[in-house]
Amino acid sequence: MRALIASALVGAAHGFYLPGMAPKNYKKGVDVPLLVNALSSPDSVLPYDFYYEQLHFCEPDGGKAAQSENLGSMLFGDRFYDSRFELKMLVNEKCKMLCKDPIVMPAKDTSFVNDLIKEKYVQNWVIDQLPAAKLTTDKKTNKEYYNMGFDFGHYSPDTKKAYLNNYYDIRVQYNQIDDGNYRVVGAFVYPHSIADAKNCVFNADVPPLELSDKQETKFQYAYSVTWEKSDIPWSIRWEKYLTLTASSEPRIHWFSLINSVVIVLFLSGMVGMILVRALHKDIARYNQLDSQEDPQEDFGWKLVHGDVFRTPVHGIFLSVLVGSGAQTFVMTCMTLLFAIMGFLSPSSRGSLSTIMLVFYVLFGSIAGFVSARIYKMFGGQSWKKNVMLSAFMFPGIIFGIFIILNFFLVGAHSSGAVPFLTILMVFSLWILISAPLCFLGAYFGFKQPKIEYPVRVNQIPRQIPEQVFYLKPLVVVLMGGILPFGAIFIELYFIMNSIWFHKVYYVFGFLFLVFLILIITCSEVAVLLCYFHLCAEDYHWWWKSYFTSGASAFYFYLYGIVYYVTKLKYEQFASTVLYFGWTAVMAFGLFSLTGTIGFVACFLFVRKIYGSIKVD
Repeated sequence: MRALIASALVGAAHGFYLPGMAPKNYKKGVDVPLLVNALSSPDSVLPYDFYYEQLHFCEPDGGKAAQSENLGSMLFGDRFYDSRFELKMLVNEKCKMLCKDPIVMPAKDTSFVNDLIKEKYVQNWVIDQLPAAKLTTDKKTNKEYYNMGFDFGHYSPDTKKAYLNNYYDIRVQYNQIDDGNYRVVGAFVYPHSIADAKNCVFNADVPPLELSDKQETKFQYAYSVTWEKSDIPWSIRWEKYLTLTASSEPRIHWFSLINSVVIVLFLSGMVGMILVRALHKDIARYNQLDSQEDPQEDFGWKLVHGDVFRTPVHGIFLSVLVGSGAQTFVMTCMTLLFAIMGFLSPSSRGSLSTIMLVFYVLFGSIAGFVSARIYKMFGGQSWKKNVMLSAFMFPGIIFGIFIILNFFLVGAHSSGAVPFLTILMVFSLWILISAPLCFLGAYFGFKQPKIEYPVRVNQIPRQIPEQVFYLKPLVVVLMGGILPFGAIFIELYFIMNSIWFHKVYYVFGFLFLVFLILIITCSEVAVLLCYFHLCAEDYHWWWKSYFTSGASAFYFYLYGIVYYVTKLKYEQFASTVLYFGWTAVMAFGLFSLTGTIGFVACFLFVRKIYGSIKVD
């Protein structure tokens, strides 16, 4: 039974190929394109274009030609170009020179190249939509998997010198479909550093290529191509690329899931005890007292029935935040739904971020509708201000951070800097599509009848008694954020690894279950603490319900700081700024999402319990 569930959860990585890229057949001798992407590093956030001037890679005849990319791929720094490498199906090549003339590396560029080697930059090639990989063995499981990318060079701690890899041993695995038709099912590259690459001989006696920082260095790039027959079906050719996240760490994912379930069961037990025992008895006792002839003084949470629905301060901003959170919630649900159904193929780089952006834009109407409904319920009159804030506040903050971080990429001359036309495209999606849809949603939201409260609001606010220490706002918020974060922090480790170490994350089955647990946890924590506040005669629950579950974003950012200190080795200031900038964006999105879940859960809870009692 457990094996059946596991196969369903990680089915995206095993047994079948996800849609998004049709197989391509090749005849013998037909060109198989090899595309080059930007160089990247686990020790830096700054990618560099393959044809960046200081790297001195030779361009194809007629100049480099950029390949078409989706929006998400462009935003995350992918820059695909054609190359001079010639791969022909089933045609082996031995020691072929890449460039017509030797490369002349000036001394002024040597330090830049050597710094990239020290920072463990890797080259990223793509052959028939498969990343060129380095065959690696997992030390824990002894299973082979493909580590995407291969070393740009290597640094020797003994000699304290950097050596450039200038010879590439390319191995391409193929599968024969029928007579005369073949498909690519694997691609790896074994790079070597050879001072004299003319003969492509590499062993312990052959000196590596060391670039001089005092004078120009002449050298050549060379490569060999070997075609290897394989029994791997084309339908599962991505399996070993996904092994690291889907096969070699299943116990950790299971532990993450069990950890989250334990937290939910603990909370569910507490909430169930309150709802079934305490709350049920409260409602029965209150209604019994109302039926008696002698009037009795109210006590407990019923005491604040005339103030519990009093309009909160800055209600317009609360309504906007809840509307933006609803937009983020629907976007997340739809993205995960598409992912677990298999519509996001790993062969289509940037497809996940693209579809998230598209869904966020299209669901602008959700933000406008929800914000308008809540603001109308609060009795707000500044409906124009509400609509404008719904359309521009949350996206404006994200877009502003994006522009600031892009300046750091521009200043570092990184290929990850988003081009002006792409920025203009994102801005147009926001202004021309998302904002009008938000206006449309707000129009229908204000047209809807006002949400009525089950009890009347008194004209004079009731004085709130002094609260005990553990019910102080700051303490409650900090306590409330721990459990939702605890339900997801293990899975966050894998997500952070995939983002900052350029790995493939594809266990969306686990992620979907963890997301469901996050929803339940946020709801139960918010309801539980809201009940405690009402019993203590504190009726200021509107903002507290939002911040209680939204505080998980605070712990997420703290986790980001710990992750930076323990896992990352960024030496460049720009990389550090980019890391904490994007981590802040993710934390802001999580705050909006979880805060909205807590607010909605509390509102439904309060509306239900006060609608169940008799009030004069």
